[in-house]
Amino acid sequence: MEPNNPATPAPVLTGERADLLETLAKHRGFLRFTANGLTDEQAGLRTTASELCVGGLIKHVTSVERNWASFIVDGPSVMGDFHNMTEEDFARRADEFRMLPGETLAEVLENYAEVARRTDELIASVPDLDAAHPLPSAPWFEPGRTWSARRVLLHVIAETSQHAGHADIIRESLDGAKTMG
Repeated sequence: MEPNNPATPAPVLTGERADLLETLAKHRGFLRFTANGLTDEQAGLRTTASELCVGGLIKHVTSVERNWASFIVDGPSVMGDFHNMTEEDFARRADEFRMLPGETLAEVLENYAEVARRTDELIASVPDLDAAHPLPSAPWFEPGRTWSARRVLLHVIAETSQHAGHADIIRESLDGAKTMG
């Protein structure tokens, strides 16, 4: 730290926000742990009947967290129009679930860490966890529903946890490592 440019200390969180972010950090850690020691090639391997790979799952969770954090700030317009998705939109979404040529696991993990940092800062600073936006129009959302910042964060926790479990199975199928057991 430069003497003439003191950093603002991060707020110390307590209560609900601290609990939510601690839970999210725990499940992020489980997901990241599944990638420990993997090469870029291994991170992109499908080891089960599914199309999923460890690196692709981390990319997907990164995208999900980034999009939902943007939703907290800017509402449903950042989510896109799910009813009018093109083949290109579906292909781009499918690419979230795999390691593409030239992508490295280190870059994927770095992107995830940056998104996690920004989400944590947002949750620490958002004035009201009850602030809500209408959900975007999508076949999987009930029309007219709204989600608060709190509900969005709970969704991100659930998504991260679910995909950490998927990644654990993929990793165990790859080399026998049991990252959660």
